[in-house]
Amino acid sequence: MSDPFGLQRFVDAQEGVFAEVCAELAAGRKESHWMWFVFPQLKGLGSSATARHYAIGSLEEARAYLAHPVLGPRLRECTGLVNRIEGRSVEAIFGYPDHLKFRSCMTLFARAAETVTGAVGAHAPGHARSADEAQPFREALEKYFAGEGDALTLQLLTSASGT
Repeated sequence: MSDPFGLQRFVDAQEGVFAEVCAELAAGRKESHWMWFVFPQLKGLGSSATARHYAIGSLEEARAYLAHPVLGPRLRECTGLVNRIEGRSVEAIFGYPDHLKFRSCMTLFARAAETVTGAVGAHAPGHARSADEAQPFREALEKYFAGEGDALTLQLLTSASGT
């Protein structure tokens, strides 16, 4: 399988910790260190070496992440777990500054998913195309951020697209 964006780095990082990630999210509180490779952000937002290593370089890479047979379903699953948490703020769930990273991630993938739905060949074989690929990410933005995407992520995406 061709991997022009090096998405295997995410699969490798999630190996052995994904069950714990899900358990932490189901319990309503991130406890360990996995934010970068479970809820990645757009390149240009994080300054640490780890943040740069796991940064998503473009909208095209974000679309490939969503279409990946392992990463796309895992991102949707984790986002769904966060969306089902009741009675806690996003900062209480993730802590500072990870709640900001979550907002950036949701903004990026909501935008990427909006363009995936109509893209020919954007889905991996066997991936069921839903009516609204962006729904879980928009739901998270609505629930935790009053529907407001991350301004810097949106600015970087706009700059990259030349619009």
